[in-house]
Amino acid sequence: MQSMLFALLVAFAAVLAMGPFVIPMLRRLNFSATERSYGLVSHNKKSGTPLMGGVMIMLALGVVALVFSPAETRWSLMLPAVLFTLGFSLTGFADDFIKVVLHRPEGLSFWQKILLQLALSIGAAFFCYKSPYIGSAIYVPFTHIQWDLGVWYIPFAAFVILATTNSVNLIDGVDGLSSSVTTVVMVTLGLIALFMNNAGLDPEATSVVMVLALATAGACMGFLRFNTYPARVFMGDTGSFALGGAYVMASLVLRQPLLIVLMGFMYVLTSVSDIIQVFSVMFLHKRVFRMAPLHHHFEMGGMPETRIVAMYTLVTAILCVVALLSLTISQSKTTGMVKS
Repeated sequence: MQSMLFALLVAFAAVLAMGPFVIPMLRRLNFSATERSYGLVSHNKKSGTPLMGGVMIMLALGVVALVFSPAETRWSLMLPAVLFTLGFSLTGFADDFIKVVLHRPEGLSFWQKILLQLALSIGAAFFCYKSPYIGSAIYVPFTHIQWDLGVWYIPFAAFVILATTNSVNLIDGVDGLSSSVTTVVMVTLGLIALFMNNAGLDPEATSVVMVLALATAGACMGFLRFNTYPARVFMGDTGSFALGGAYVMASLVLRQPLLIVLMGFMYVLTSVSDIIQVFSVMFLHKRVFRMAPLHHHFEMGGMPETRIVAMYTLVTAILCVVALLSLTISQSKTTGMVKS
């Protein structure tokens, strides 16, 4: 419990301390966003805002997670989780760098980005499958069942990783939105890990997640100081992919990937809205939403950014409470096992 609180507070303080130095540096280096409004006139004024502020999030959560992780699993479990998170962050960094430094607004091509993410996803899935602390069994929410996927765990986990990291990336389109939602989700993951740990379930894995989740939440809270409307800095893909990586790795280490859909419902809804819009325009030649992803639909309808953030955060908080209620499984150390 102490390590959780220290991780939260130190990561929070670290980002607060870095902000006054990193933000002016990004501005001097001209690492600034060039907004392509696509009809969102309100976003034109965001041009020139420093991008790639996500380096502060990645540095804080990575270092703090390693420092406060349990010694017995620091190198065998926490380090790989942090490295895979860093891998996704570096993919986002490359995308941001190409946009703002090489002045190619599209960044990495679709295939470059998807191949990098796919390689990381398969690698992370294979690591989880082979890890003695994780394995191929996952918990089924609201039941006492563990579902052993066997070798099918690898494609399942790879898909979950790929989908989650991209969904978290997509939601980062309104000032303070991604950090606010992710703070709630990661605090909840930390509480789930604490609950499971107290129940004697997976003590090594839960101890790691308690620290990783709260370090990520603390970094997000610190970043909000500079990213709430009107934002002084954007996290960019550097930060959004780091948050997606940390979220999905914590969920997999905890063996609770099915809770991702419940706790991260607003991430899922954001991705689904984008997919629906693309297919509707391609095949029906009409729009379902004013603009996609969904938060831009609300913006186009005149909803202020602050209200969008409040709405998304409230919905996420309610669903996270439901996720906590699903942990009736943790009341017993004996669980049923279903093999795939």
